[in-house]
Amino acid sequence: MLNIAKIRAQFPALHQEVHGHPLVYLDNGATTQKPQAVIDAIQQYYAEQNSNIHRGVHYLSQLATDAYEASRTCIQKHLNAQHSHEIIFTRGITEAINLVAHGFRSVLKIGDEIIVSTIEHHSNIVPWQMACDATGAKLQIIPMDENGALKMDAFHALLSEKTKLVAVNHISNALGTINPIKEMIDAAHQVGAAILIDGAQAAPHLSIDVQELDADFYCISGHKMYAPTGIGALYGKEKWLNKIPPYQGGGEMIATVSFEETTYADLPHKFEAGTPNIAGGVAFKTAIDWLNEIGLENIAQYESKLLQYASERLSEIDGFRLIGNAPQKAGVISFMINDLHPYDIGMILDKLGIAVRTGHHCAQPVMDAFCIPGTVRASLAIYNTKDDVDRLVEGVKKAKSMLS
Repeated sequence: MLNIAKIRAQFPALHQEVHGHPLVYLDNGATTQKPQAVIDAIQQYYAEQNSNIHRGVHYLSQLATDAYEASRTCIQKHLNAQHSHEIIFTRGITEAINLVAHGFRSVLKIGDEIIVSTIEHHSNIVPWQMACDATGAKLQIIPMDENGALKMDAFHALLSEKTKLVAVNHISNALGTINPIKEMIDAAHQVGAAILIDGAQAAPHLSIDVQELDADFYCISGHKMYAPTGIGALYGKEKWLNKIPPYQGGGEMIATVSFEETTYADLPHKFEAGTPNIAGGVAFKTAIDWLNEIGLENIAQYESKLLQYASERLSEIDGFRLIGNAPQKAGVISFMINDLHPYDIGMILDKLGIAVRTGHHCAQPVMDAFCIPGTVRASLAIYNTKDDVDRLVEGVKKAKSMLS
């Protein structure tokens, strides 16, 4: 059995007061807090290893390079990628998706189609709109039902020989819906399409095996996985990474440069122009090791029970309306209270020391589909407790009484 008190003790940020109240942090879908081990890894890098990587023969450069590349290998093993060079470091999932979308401009032509879903984060909509604008391809949208689950019959009907790529999230950041991505991957491949999975909300909570899934691209974000901000990774099948052109030009991503011609470096460096977030990359490994020490299966089981408890407690509040009730859900509760504006509820919760997210959560089409301006979103992590949930419930009740 997990010792949650021991886990919480590793997070300095959780042990503070906000507006005179002990902090209840329920904004994990936006970013997770960082364990002391990750904070120490950042400090140790700058104190003992700080140097640019891949470019120096001196001792510190080699130390930094080894630590950074150890993180790449760690991510490869964590995702069960076949090769370490199939792991591309990025600033996060937004950059990872833009990298692939930019690369697919060389693949797409007029009449081709890209499929995304109604429940995507803007980062998995806008880059594909831009790719379509640049190439003449068409964007197709998978609709959702009243529970926030994708209509799979409609998805299968959209697939055709025109489909060149499908881009969907593993778990919706706005609703917590867990999509049937294995079914979607297999269906995309049957029509010869590639598929990209946005794993922002899945990677902190679920075990992911990209070879078993047979995903062409899978994106993860460090700061959602207890690692620093500004670091993420794109997994891409070797054949696709070799096929699409670089996203950015500059140092590190070249083999040779002359004024007549530039040739590109081999994978993974072809896509890693410039000096990266080295400290973030090094600490990413520490965060993944920390996750694996607890065990993602253990995390999933604990968070599932906490989600059930939170859903039951919040549903006791008169006027509570859950937005998104798909059969398969992760630890996200998006809700409204009568016709009260989510922002107003969030402001009162903040004064009580409770951190939640309000608004459309960078998923405006989801809110438009429900005909609402936004929601209050409580998103769970391994360090959250029933006491956190109880504080949230009492806070929402107080906000309701003050605003009604």
